[in-house]
Amino acid sequence: MEEKQFSGILNGAVPGEPVKKDENSRRGNWGNQIEFVLTSVGYAVGLGNVWRFPYLCYRNGGGAFMFPYFIMLVFCGIPLFFLELSFGQFTSLGCLGVWKVSPMFKGVGYGMMVVSTYIGIYYNVVICIAFYYFFMSMTNLLPWTYCNNPWNTPDCAGVVGTPRANATFANVSAVVSGVTEIVNRTKRTSPSEEYWRNYVLNVSDGIGDFGEVRLPILGCLAVSWVVVFLCLIRGVKSSGKVVYFTATFPYVVLTILFIRGITLEGAVSGIKYYLTPQWEKILDAKVWGDAASQIFYSLGCAWGGLITMASYNKFHNNCFRDSIIISVTNCGTSVYAGFVIFSILGFMANHLGVDVSEVADHGPGLAFVAYPEALTLLPISPLWSLLFFFMLILLGLGTQFCLLETLVTAVVDEIGTDWIIKNKTYVTLGVAVIGFLLGVPLTTRAGIYWLLLMDNYAASFSLVVISCIMCICIMYVYGHKKYFKDVEMMLGFPPPVFFRICWRFVSPFIITFILIFTVIQYKPITYNDYVYPSWSLVIGFFMALSSVICIPIYALFKIAVSEGSTFLERLKNSVKPDPTWGPALQEHRKGRYATTGPESVEVCPLKEDLKNEGKEKLKEKEDEIGLTIPGSNGSTLNPSPSA
Repeated sequence: MEEKQFSGILNGAVPGEPVKKDENSRRGNWGNQIEFVLTSVGYAVGLGNVWRFPYLCYRNGGGAFMFPYFIMLVFCGIPLFFLELSFGQFTSLGCLGVWKVSPMFKGVGYGMMVVSTYIGIYYNVVICIAFYYFFMSMTNLLPWTYCNNPWNTPDCAGVVGTPRANATFANVSAVVSGVTEIVNRTKRTSPSEEYWRNYVLNVSDGIGDFGEVRLPILGCLAVSWVVVFLCLIRGVKSSGKVVYFTATFPYVVLTILFIRGITLEGAVSGIKYYLTPQWEKILDAKVWGDAASQIFYSLGCAWGGLITMASYNKFHNNCFRDSIIISVTNCGTSVYAGFVIFSILGFMANHLGVDVSEVADHGPGLAFVAYPEALTLLPISPLWSLLFFFMLILLGLGTQFCLLETLVTAVVDEIGTDWIIKNKTYVTLGVAVIGFLLGVPLTTRAGIYWLLLMDNYAASFSLVVISCIMCICIMYVYGHKKYFKDVEMMLGFPPPVFFRICWRFVSPFIITFILIFTVIQYKPITYNDYVYPSWSLVIGFFMALSSVICIPIYALFKIAVSEGSTFLERLKNSVKPDPTWGPALQEHRKGRYATTGPESVEVCPLKEDLKNEGKEKLKEKEDEIGLTIPGSNGSTLNPSPSA
């Protein structure tokens, strides 16, 4: 008895209370609703919130950009987020299994897997570079402070004075106030930029010149994948505990950096530059396109991660409330990060005597060049650098956890045997090892070219296509009335009228607008002054098409193998919901699901879990626990014993 109580305490139970059991004992559930919310926040809030949104905001009219941004959040972001969460939660299946709703569209799930694979490969490389900078910040003097290093060129000019021969960490702050070495801005390269290009990456002359593997980056990539694997070693049971730290601590760091930033001279001018509205830009279609694209991509729609994370919820979890909380938190974080970034950049611009636009940047240029350079101006700069890069690591890991879990869950759900469920850890290890090996080419001297190519093509318009087809399938092929009833059965109330309208009309229209905008605004990718060769752009387009092409290929395959003597009969049968479509547990299969589906639809515990107690005893115990702790994991309905 004491042993059982001790085990319960380790699992987070309060002494004297019954230990919580998973509703879906075969597949598992989140420990509680907070774990799901924090994981989803960690998934949605990523590097783009820090290094992309602030730049888009100031470039598209400052405070005026907030108006189209929040309009797109309300009419596209939150509805799509709610749609994906409810889709995964209703069936308790990952991005492949959910397409039992209309088997012909299962290619959409494979497309999501392809996209998650691409993103997972290059995203972890970015994380590993953040790891490298984090380790290199453990010093008295940041290595990108001055221009007196072997990797610097004659064009290098730092924002702080040349160190005296006897300069030490104690008088670095005095050196900061020394004479700055600023040359013509058209010729100057900063020590942080040369450290990034010439030392960390040792960038080659072109995308085809791979050169050698950068061993320090390769080692950090291994560290990054090991961390991700260890955090997911028990699936959502382990990652759900890790996110208590990884999803919350970045806000602590952001707040520390914000407080430090606003106390610096010139910070107010940077924040004004970030927020001052230019209302004339409201009429610019590009501003609305950027707002829609940023909302769509930052929330992680069509990656498969939202469906996967929601599939581990309990059936009656209020995912409607969760979708609003997570979406608003994501966008609020983007706005907050803008204050952190531009307060420091304003200080740097004031120090250099230039306009903020001269030092503002986005993407890797902000994270690994502009912001680190600004940090060298601060007293105790290694401390601020450690905090900044630790924040980037945590933001990246939160997204990476979900990307890996999406792939693992899809494989496990698709095979579905007791053995694969019991040995899910080996699947996680296998996916992590493959991800590491596929990321090795990105650690070569040409790695940055390939990383940017994947970022711009592998996860761009293909996500828009996938999301649009998903809306069409659920609302028009499966039927909006059926889906609204499914949501009502799950939540206890139907989707609000606003969301019904958005799902059917508004969101698909906005998604189509984003697709058209993306095509019209397309420009061949460049990296600084380097223009990508045509053959590399062809590879980029193939990456983009590789996820979208899954949809028609699988559709044709499904039609070919479906029953029917004519094409129309096969087409009709291929879009019909699978007999096992619906709630995973028999106790939730009510209404039109009550008599459908084979006996195997009822999800039972693994065979070895039934040796010492029968099914009825287990069910009685679960009912007792459900009555003791009502509403666990955000449940909106009190559980009742099955008939």
